[in-house]
Amino acid sequence: MARTPNYNFEKRQKDLARQKKKEEKLQKKAQKKEKTDEEGGETEAGTETSESPEHD
Repeated sequence: MARTPNYNFEKRQKDLARQKKKEEKLQKKAQKKEKTDEEGGETEAGTETSESPEHD
């Protein structure tokens, strides 16, 4: 008789991979922010205001 797949294990592995990818993305984003803060950060602040103009 064939073994049945362990879906709980597969789901757990996917969740762990997803969590790892999310943490790496957050770390990369934090490093990028630190780098822009060290360089002055004026360009970052300038783009934030221009990206969200109010539309009526």
